[in-house]
Amino acid sequence: MIIRKLIESDYDEILVDWWKSWRWTPPSRDFLPENGQGGFIVYDGDTPVCAGFNYLTNSRVGWCEFIISNFDYKEKEKRKDAITILINTIDEVLKISGCKYVFTSVKNKSLTETYKELGYTEGSSNSLEMVKEL
Repeated sequence: MIIRKLIESDYDEILVDWWKSWRWTPPSRDFLPENGQGGFIVYDGDTPVCAGFNYLTNSRVGWCEFIISNFDYKEKEKRKDAITILINTIDEVLKISGCKYVFTSVKNKSLTETYKELGYTEGSSNSLEMVKEL
């Protein structure tokens, strides 16, 4: 598996379809950190498997978010390996950037288990994400 930074075209050519396949509303492009600066995509050969984003804050907290995978990629164990590579990469980038903590919000049970296996601890549960456009 290989990982690379997201490029601008990945949003329209790959990610929007993935979000729709999982029945998610794709986040607006301007809700995401700049492609190439805050996101990564993992490939198995020529097949894109998963992608995600890292946000930097003005505190010692970084944010790992919008982890999404290729709905049509059916190799379950390899998908988990790819997601592990992705999260570990984001964690390392945030650490190098001076973050001491990583925050994420997650609903998917298997993704939650992967985060726990990687040392994340559960914070609150049954919370509701809220967004306001200014």
